[in-house]
Amino acid sequence: MSSTRTKVGHFLAKILGIKLQQPEPYLDEVTRGESVLSVQTTDTYVEEEPHTLDFILSLVPTGRQVIDYIYSLFPFLHWIGHYNVQWLIGDLVAGITVGAVVVPQGMAYALLANLEPQFGLYSSFMGVLIYWFFATSKDITIGPVAVMSTVTGNLVADMKDVMPDVPGHAIASALAILAGSIVLFIGLIRCGWIVDLISLTSLSAFMTGSAINIAVGQVPTMMGITGFSTRDATYKVVINTLKGLPRTKIDAAMGLTALTMLYMIRSACKYFAKRYPKHQRLIFFISTLRTVFVILLYTMISWLVNRHYPKHKSLFKILYTVPRGFKNAEVPTLNREIAKHIVKYLPASVIVLLIEHIAISKSFGRVNNYKIDPSQEMVAIGVTNVLGPFLGGYPATGSFSRTAIKSKAGVRTPFAGVITAVVVLLAIYALPAVFYYIPSASLAGVIIHAVGDLITPPNTVYQFWRVSPFEVVIFFVGVFVTVFSSIENGIYSTICISAAMLLFRILKARGQFLGKVKVHSVLGDHIIGDDHHKTYGEYGTFNGIDDVATRNIFLPISHHDGSNPELQIEHPYPGIFIYRFSEGFNYPNANHLLDYLTSYIFAHTRRTNIYHYDRPGDRPWNDPGPSRKQRKAAVAAGLGEASAGEDLNLPTLKAVILDFSSVNHVDITSVQQLIDVRNQLDRYTAPEVVDWHIACISNRWTKRALVSAGFGYPTENKDGLSHRWRSIFSVAEIGGSESAAQQAEVEVNEKLERASTRKDGISHSKPEDVEAAPAEGASTDQETDVVAGAGGGKGPRGGRTRRGIAVHGINRPLFHVDLTSAVQAAIANVEARQEFRSERGAESSSNK
Repeated sequence: MSSTRTKVGHFLAKILGIKLQQPEPYLDEVTRGESVLSVQTTDTYVEEEPHTLDFILSLVPTGRQVIDYIYSLFPFLHWIGHYNVQWLIGDLVAGITVGAVVVPQGMAYALLANLEPQFGLYSSFMGVLIYWFFATSKDITIGPVAVMSTVTGNLVADMKDVMPDVPGHAIASALAILAGSIVLFIGLIRCGWIVDLISLTSLSAFMTGSAINIAVGQVPTMMGITGFSTRDATYKVVINTLKGLPRTKIDAAMGLTALTMLYMIRSACKYFAKRYPKHQRLIFFISTLRTVFVILLYTMISWLVNRHYPKHKSLFKILYTVPRGFKNAEVPTLNREIAKHIVKYLPASVIVLLIEHIAISKSFGRVNNYKIDPSQEMVAIGVTNVLGPFLGGYPATGSFSRTAIKSKAGVRTPFAGVITAVVVLLAIYALPAVFYYIPSASLAGVIIHAVGDLITPPNTVYQFWRVSPFEVVIFFVGVFVTVFSSIENGIYSTICISAAMLLFRILKARGQFLGKVKVHSVLGDHIIGDDHHKTYGEYGTFNGIDDVATRNIFLPISHHDGSNPELQIEHPYPGIFIYRFSEGFNYPNANHLLDYLTSYIFAHTRRTNIYHYDRPGDRPWNDPGPSRKQRKAAVAAGLGEASAGEDLNLPTLKAVILDFSSVNHVDITSVQQLIDVRNQLDRYTAPEVVDWHIACISNRWTKRALVSAGFGYPTENKDGLSHRWRSIFSVAEIGGSESAAQQAEVEVNEKLERASTRKDGISHSKPEDVEAAPAEGASTDQETDVVAGAGGGKGPRGGRTRRGIAVHGINRPLFHVDLTSAVQAAIANVEARQEFRSERGAESSSNK
């Protein structure tokens, strides 16, 4: 009995003129027995459509899901209860090591951001302190990075002209809050997948171009050259630096030698690590702390040289006074005027915050065998950048160099960030007097040395070329745009070109027409079946075993997949075509995919009725038909005028098999265009109709959409004459041969046989005693195709057969689990229709 909701729905549909579709269009055929499997051998299955209400309810979180979501926001709760001394030792070593590196790097990057050195320390402290609460990566170190500092520095420099009264650190803090809020929101709604829209090519181009930009911009500082802006395009900075070489100061001695020493120490450590593998860990820490050693060495040299000079009159440029403690801890300044001028920098800032951090965390997660949650990492970045400005911090994200150091130092948990925070805190309060004499040129050398590792090496670019040559073009476009314009434009250009390439590939996707090929699995010289331990004999002996383990595969007829061109691939049956979608099936590519489908079919078939147009004037204007000369030639050959221009050797179209293995979702546009093509081909084959078989559908909503469009069940001919449809279904054994159900069935059969033997005195062979040799051409898979109504309940010698279950619903006989069953069903019904036509013709002749 219908529910009240159903009755109300039907009443409203009647008022609104909505024609409701039957929930099971093929239900009548099921009740007539055309698709009913033999219940003696197989359990039937009627597939129900998904309901919209179920989809809506699936989007509403349950109470348990809400609790899990809140719990997932604080990953440290998952492991902090298991913390132990061994973990603490590893975290202490890694935390102190990274802390020693982050202090000089943080101050150097602050100078990149057009800020005073202490703001780099503030950002470093907040990054490592907050991150461990929200981290899903043990290796990542959040803090100032070169690229983000450069983007921030560009903003600070531009805002000086627009809002000269607002200090630079206030602008940087406002940028951190706005960008952090956006990233935090994306993370909270669990849209971390958004970073997957940025390709590896775009990331590599961005990192390489930015590294070149930053390194070139630091050369004037390292050489002591002034008189021009290092914020200009990279090529301009190179030109101005070359022009300014005669103005080189003594700073070059502090910068060039520091940079040289950094590379020499690293090279020496690599050499000795290979020479003395037993001391690799000690050598690693020496290599890691080379930045600290060089900064301390040149700070001591600077103190020895400049201690007798008056304040701000040093021999070369140094940092001078660095305030002790958090002197800029306050509520950040953020108003509408500041936000209005920052907006145009937000896209690039958000992208830099995301792609660098997520790419690094994913990379180290794969190396160290754990999985990160991109959405949760965005929460960590967002919280860090929202809270950091309250202590004077500016935008911070994951650092590649410090993360690598942390990983190699043997970090065990994210708690190592707290150790690093303690080291930075000690530096803020105890070392400002030492920072006074740090040479700016030496810090510039440290920056150049750090960003040098971000440049994509030539061998990697060559590997890109081997994989996808066009993406290498995108890579160089991104690098050149960054060099000749800006980092922001380099990011936008690579992302836009990559997106355009993806869209073009989707729009111009073209499917493949497949043909059937019989193959064997051969191990050495012997044919094998499902189990490679079981061989059937030597291949090529033709002694009856060659067809035992044969299986059908389907390959593109064009050989575009690289299959052997000598392999003969043909359509499985005249007039039956198998078409595989290559890039999904949605509104962007539906038209192009189906245009190719119809044009190929028209080129390889002819009309069913060559007398489709009785008079020349009945033809449409865009199909004028054959010329007068062709018609005369056809009449002279005795073929009739209507056959002129037609290749009578071509088959008529009978069935189309669509391979949906690459299709996950369909939409209204794609389904409507499929309906239009179906109607177009039905007119082409009139008075016959085309059978549409669809294989490998993996989504219930796709099935629902296709059923609503009339696919999934057979269509009767327009003349009302229809053969009895032969529905072929894929059936699998219930539980397999070793299941409890199967064993129980064997025991029952044995009891029945013993009872039968005692009754008639005749011993019957048990089914398991009979060697189950597959028949010629039969499938060796457990899954079996069964023609509806043709099965029985008896085995080869009167024993009961194993019970199976239908894989797909019997109410949709034109949906198939694989291409093999689709081809079998298509051929069976084409031949059945031909037999039906022959019988009808014979009856008509006899009646006459």
